[in-house]
Amino acid sequence: MIYENRQFYIDGQWVDPAVARDFTVINPATEGPAGVISLGSAADVERAVAAARRAFDGYSRTTPAERRALLMRVLTAYKAHYAEFAAAITAEMGAPAKLSRDAQAAIGVGHLKTMIDVLETFRFEEQHGRTRLVQEPVGVCALITPWNWPINQVTAKVVPALAAGCTMVLKPSEFSPFSAILWAKVMHEAGVPAGVFNLVNGEGAVVGAALASHPEIDMVSFTGSTRAGAEVARLAAPSIKRVHQELGGKSPNVLLDGVDLERAVKAGVLSVMENTGQSCNAPTRMLVPAAKLAQVEAIAQRVAESVVVGDPASDKTQVGPVVSKIQFERVEALIARGIEEGAKLLTGGVGRPAGLTRGYYVRPTVFSGVRNDMAIAREEIFGPVLCILPYTSEDEAIRIANDTPYGLAAYVWAGDLEHARRVGSRIRAGQVRLNGAGGDLHAPFGGFKRSGNGREWGVHGLKDFLEVKALMGVDAA
Repeated sequence: MIYENRQFYIDGQWVDPAVARDFTVINPATEGPAGVISLGSAADVERAVAAARRAFDGYSRTTPAERRALLMRVLTAYKAHYAEFAAAITAEMGAPAKLSRDAQAAIGVGHLKTMIDVLETFRFEEQHGRTRLVQEPVGVCALITPWNWPINQVTAKVVPALAAGCTMVLKPSEFSPFSAILWAKVMHEAGVPAGVFNLVNGEGAVVGAALASHPEIDMVSFTGSTRAGAEVARLAAPSIKRVHQELGGKSPNVLLDGVDLERAVKAGVLSVMENTGQSCNAPTRMLVPAAKLAQVEAIAQRVAESVVVGDPASDKTQVGPVVSKIQFERVEALIARGIEEGAKLLTGGVGRPAGLTRGYYVRPTVFSGVRNDMAIAREEIFGPVLCILPYTSEDEAIRIANDTPYGLAAYVWAGDLEHARRVGSRIRAGQVRLNGAGGDLHAPFGGFKRSGNGREWGVHGLKDFLEVKALMGVDAA
């Protein structure tokens, strides 16, 4: 199927761009066209922002119950298009079909259900003596999302913005636009009022920059690279708008003495390989006791070599292609850099996997004997590449875990949960998963240091789209 939509969704209708400029989206599994969109301009941003500003006064005064009912309609419309979302995600960024169905598309349902639950009990007003604290929507928001978990990041921003009473302009990645276009159709079907939600496709340097610097935008919520996040903050600074960022990661996975190595190593390898390594919270640095290094290496190599790489349309595939030629070349260059720096290559390496001559496929790669000052341990590779780092004491493991410019996530495995908790409490990261704990859509998602300055998901995601006003001299009702 070839997707084609050259229009933008502005003020409740599909409109042509101010200036037509086609962009061919490449299917990373075939290197052939997946579809065509149009790239927007500053003129399209002006039109979308103006629509959002006009809509804000009315939508911001809706009640929480009305907004909750709206989200329930969105959920119904989303479910009706569920299979289309999964197919679009596979076509645009190469996620294996099973992952698209069971995780990529599923998390959209999860964020909607979570926010519907939050709105049922969230208190937008609280009385303190004769002062009433009121939580109000921050205003018109620019939402800029990446390609790696496209619907996760769209819903993690749009859903709380809607719940808060904000209006918005969404700019998805030009590499994964089809699922976002389908999302705009869901918004329309659900009866989101005209101007509340707007979609403009385009490049970060053009549409993203116009949104970040626009004086009528009150908040920018950005997910992407740390480099791009710094540029968004710079552009936003003159207008003193709120900047909410979820950026990169280089997450440590600390395996302590006494842990079940088979279970912990297998889980760590498979977590890195999921989504072809294109997850900002992937546990890409596995820290292991030096005395157990040989055992860890054997397990990690065996698991990595058992992973099925290939056509994302097949349900047997576990690892598909990376998203683009640019990403493929970057990952390949970093794998080569690891070899040059003297890391021990257990499996994988440069070049496509055997039998795959077309598509942006990377060999599942595991390095051992990695030092934390190597490029492969410092930089976010965003591919199916695991680094194993030995340590000789628990304090050294914690020091290595924290020796990174990032602080998005961390993972700790121990023989008992209390031991894992003690070590986890010393790691500087926004989320720490203990002994293989799964995700929690009510838990805040975001990081320390250069991993960003905001929190998404659940009640914390809602709060980031709210301002607090104090009404003083008000008697309790």
